[in-house]
Amino acid sequence: MEQSREKNVVRQLEQEFNVEILPGTEVMIDSGNHHFVKASASSDRVLVPQPSNDPSDPLNWNKYWKASAMICATASSFTQGLGPLSLAPMIPQLIEAFHSDLAGVLQFTGIAILVLGFSNFIWVPITTAFGRRPVLLATLLVSLGSSIWRARAQSYASFMGASVLNGIGCGSSETLQPVIIADVFFLHDRGAYNTVYFAAYFGALMASCSSVLNHGDDLIIKQIGPIIAGSMADHVGWRNFWWFNVACLAVTFIISLVGFPETKWDRSAQERPNSEHSPEGKVESADAEKQGTIEVRPELSYAATAANDPFLGEGKPNKQQFKLFQSNAHPFRSIFLELWIPWKLFAFPIVEFASFVVSWSASSFLTLNLTQSEVFAAPPYNFSSESIGFMNFAILVGAIIGLVTAGPLSDWVSMRATRKNNGIREPEMRLPTMIPYVIIMIIGNFVVAFGYQHQWDWKIIVIIGFTCAGIQVAALPAITSTYAVDSYKPVAGSIFVAITVNKNLWGYGYSKFITPWILSDGYIPPIMTNMSLITLWSLSGILFWWKGKTFRRWTRNSMVHRM
Repeated sequence: MEQSREKNVVRQLEQEFNVEILPGTEVMIDSGNHHFVKASASSDRVLVPQPSNDPSDPLNWNKYWKASAMICATASSFTQGLGPLSLAPMIPQLIEAFHSDLAGVLQFTGIAILVLGFSNFIWVPITTAFGRRPVLLATLLVSLGSSIWRARAQSYASFMGASVLNGIGCGSSETLQPVIIADVFFLHDRGAYNTVYFAAYFGALMASCSSVLNHGDDLIIKQIGPIIAGSMADHVGWRNFWWFNVACLAVTFIISLVGFPETKWDRSAQERPNSEHSPEGKVESADAEKQGTIEVRPELSYAATAANDPFLGEGKPNKQQFKLFQSNAHPFRSIFLELWIPWKLFAFPIVEFASFVVSWSASSFLTLNLTQSEVFAAPPYNFSSESIGFMNFAILVGAIIGLVTAGPLSDWVSMRATRKNNGIREPEMRLPTMIPYVIIMIIGNFVVAFGYQHQWDWKIIVIIGFTCAGIQVAALPAITSTYAVDSYKPVAGSIFVAITVNKNLWGYGYSKFITPWILSDGYIPPIMTNMSLITLWSLSGILFWWKGKTFRRWTRNSMVHRM
């Protein structure tokens, strides 16, 4: 009966708006008998998804609780991202401390990267079954424990065990925050907040990441001298960096314990008035984002503004949302599905598109980490490792530029296209926002490749090339991943598992073959080839802008929309 009513609602809306409504398609205006809750009394912006009548609904939380949730999630992404890729500045000390060689010490980073990607097959099922709060707190504790272990490790085997544990604990930093954003914020705000996530995560890598080259029998230690890890390793010892990490993670855990309530909310069970009390001619649907349209609540059928939802922007979490975990009637079923869904999603063109763009965009950033010390520590530059590390500020500035432009621009482009489309929003409408950032990416790679090869002035390479890398790595992953989440919101966590596995496997392989390629052919062939691949995947966005709705039609009956 309920399914029949849902299909009738979709059919009526399709006839009324003369449009095919698929999962991901959203109705953003009032029409006929269908009137929706809006952002404010003076706004015509329909809220998607529609909030419930409950003040504890995360969509109804006031700005302070929403800010608190975002601060805790962002702090978690940043502090957990500091550790896994921070070892290179410490490599000489680690070789000495553990009586190892370069190849052996490099395994600390490689193993952490691989484990980090696959650990989300643990965390995302738990997130779905028992909530976001237990995973956020548990992973912070695991990361904290691994940092203590790293600081105190006295043998190679012990430090390797700490690296594995660090990869496990930090895995959620690549998947949890986008899910929280989808829980707490409406559709028109998600682009901006997803950009915040990518800027925070890659910002942590900029602050800690570096790399090493092995040139035949010669050991070329590539101390990028990252903003935090390199300086600390040089001045106060490598163990103190891990104690610094412990402090950051402990502070984040404390603020999250008191400032991060559960954000998971079952919208399929939200309260509605009985049908016999509903005004004649009113229609209601089930879950907006699962059925591809907006939930129509009878008591809001004649509503024009958010004044008819007294809790919008005034709600707050209840005591239940501060429990360590949420109950689940079928936990094993939820966990099994979450283990399978990421693999299933690789068959979905939109998820594959997002995975490839994110992976290769991140590899452009990785290129700088794998090459900058080799270039700038040698003649004619002869910079110190610490000076080279400070060049990463250019990447950080670029990420900030991407942060303040990509999200708002993406949301604005989508809203403008929605108005032109008579109030019907399609997820593909945000894809044109990629255009300026693809151009920026191409410029940055050209400057870095030819600047490296022909030894241009370092200021041109760093100010233009490095800054462009920071802009694109904050923007392109955010735009494409938000597109995938808009299309398959019920499995947002699994989408980021698929993206992370793809990205980390490619990153691990890329770090293996780029160094010998550079030594053999110079900087231009590998950097320009990588740029061409990023451009290829990004240009495929034209196909998705044109036929993305067709791809969503192929998967409209998939079980992922009923989860």
